[in-house]
Formats: sequence, structure tokens, C-alpha cells
Amino acid sequence: MKVVDLTSKISTKQILYARLTAWGSGLLSALLIFMLSVSAPQSAAAQDKNKVVRIAKLQIDSAQLNNYMAVLKEHAETAVRVEPGVLTLYAVSEKNNPTHITVFEIYADAAAYQAHLQTPHFKKYKSTTKDMVKSLELVETTPIVLAAKPRL
Repeated sequence: MKVVDLTSKISTKQILYARLTAWGSGLLSALLIFMLSVSAPQSAAAQDKNKVVRIAKLQIDSAQLNNYMAVLKEHAETAVRVEPGVLTLYAVSEKNNPTHITVFEIYADAAAYQAHLQTPHFKKYKSTTKDMVKSLELVETTPIVLAAKPRL
């Protein structure tokens, strides 16, 4: 069997470049792992436990349903846009009973929820809709799993 010496065909510069590239790749990987471990000190489950998740069940006066939906839309869009602690506001109506509306709310924590209650847009929503809402039930919840696909 004939042994071929390939090192004589590779320049010193190429060897040095290959070693630096391998070293840099390893360093980059180590740095990335370190950054991920430092930036995410809590597990996702622990982070979910800090969130305030509420469900609001409303019954709206049928004569004012369209007005209510317009006010709710403006409020929710404003809250999500301007308040960093308002993570989610989803509102849906029952298909066979559109005056029954459910709002699913997620806040970063209790402080974010309390701050939300003091905002001008929330106060405007409450005062504008006070005569439109026939009943309101607020349901406190404990998050079990909050899964969603990331928005691209």
C-alpha cells in the first residue's frame, strides 16, 4: 500500500486558516450557548406562571353590538400597540349568539395588568361601553400551557 503525503501540497497559510476557522467556530458556538443560558434564566413554564391570564365574558346590548365591537377593536389594538405588558387581547363572539363576547387577555405580570387598568384608552373603553354591556364576568385563571407559533 502506498502512503501519500498530502501536507506537502497544502500551504502553511491554508493550514493556519483552517485552524483559525475551526477555533473561531468553536468559540462562536460556546459564546452562543453562553448567551442563551444567560438570557433565558427562567424556563418557559416559570415565565408563564408570572403572566396574568384573564377571561372576560360579556353580554352586549344587541342594539349597540356594532358600536361595541368598534370600541373594543380600537381599545385592544391600542393596548397591544402601546403597552409592552399587554401581550395578548383576543376577542371573539359566539357564532350562534353574537352578543355573547369572550375576551382572552394575557399580561406580562400583575404590575402590567394594574398599569393597563390606569391607561387613558382603558378608561375611555370602560366609560364608552358602560351602557352597552349588559353583563360582565371576569374569570381569573392559572396558565397551564400558553403555546403559539412565533410571528415572522
